[in-house]
Amino acid sequence: MGQGSVQPSTLRSNMATDPYASLGVDRRASKDEISKAYRELARKYHPDLNPDDETAKKKFQEVQTAFDLLDDEKKRKMFDRYGAGFESMEGGAPRGWPGGGPAGGPGVDFDVNDLFGGGVRGAGGASGPGGFADLFKHFARGGGAAPPGSATERGADLEYELTIPFSTAVSGGEASISLRRANGKNETIAVKIPVGIEEGKKIRLRGQGEKSRSGGSAGDILISVRVAPHPSFSRFGKRLDVVVPITLAEAVEGAKVEVPTPHGTLTLTVPPGTSGGQRLRIRGHGVRPAGKEAGDLYAEIRVIVPNNLSDEQAKQIALIAKTDDRPPRAELRW
Repeated sequence: MGQGSVQPSTLRSNMATDPYASLGVDRRASKDEISKAYRELARKYHPDLNPDDETAKKKFQEVQTAFDLLDDEKKRKMFDRYGAGFESMEGGAPRGWPGGGPAGGPGVDFDVNDLFGGGVRGAGGASGPGGFADLFKHFARGGGAAPPGSATERGADLEYELTIPFSTAVSGGEASISLRRANGKNETIAVKIPVGIEEGKKIRLRGQGEKSRSGGSAGDILISVRVAPHPSFSRFGKRLDVVVPITLAEAVEGAKVEVPTPHGTLTLTVPPGTSGGQRLRIRGHGVRPAGKEAGDLYAEIRVIVPNNLSDEQAKQIALIAKTDDRPPRAELRW
């Protein structure tokens, strides 16, 4: 009998006829639940960890055989329908099941040797290459996370929170982060900030996390972006709002005022008679993410009344204001 194969006669006397009972799962268990139960029991009863325990070895074979059946959707359906004698319905028992052939027959994703690198102990008691560390190769190939200590173990991800200036979030640029590695070394890493990144978004630096301890790929650095507020500008997606102060004379007579934007300074025309709170739209001068159409900039006018007027000047302005018959608060309501 080859290494890692299952002897039916041994199994008949030592294995529960119900594979669900062997794995300790409900009959309605999902594939993930079955795989989880199998991994836990395989770790517990693996021969490498129980070299002198014949009961553990037999239990390990039972667990392996039960998983082989339940992991095969077709055989699982047959068992659920016909019970332990279902093999007679398809001309053969499942791999390693009572009356069946050795584990690792046709159509098997993996067998004991695949799992343990030939690590089932033989008569000499020695483990083959790979041993217990290779238990979860099958699950790693299936897309699941490799467990600690496996040959495919990936390095740990690192999480970092980075606050950037408002202007950098809008226009892009570079920043740097300082972190302390698991080995105690400090490291400074440059981070490219994409144009138009928003508060709460994450930047992934692939392969710059912690190194794997078993030769696998390195983890990533996940950077959560925070954006510092701006004293004049606000952002709403691709739209920018800016408060533009003007003098009373500019509001009355109209003016051309310079306004800074992410794309350079522009000249804004303020029409005569502009009131405070009016918003002027400047197309294409908002946030301009790479490959996307730029948003707009809205300039909100704020009229600054001089605070050093003489009594006579104040009276003259009040008289002028009284000539306007428009009720200033006509639209104000709850």
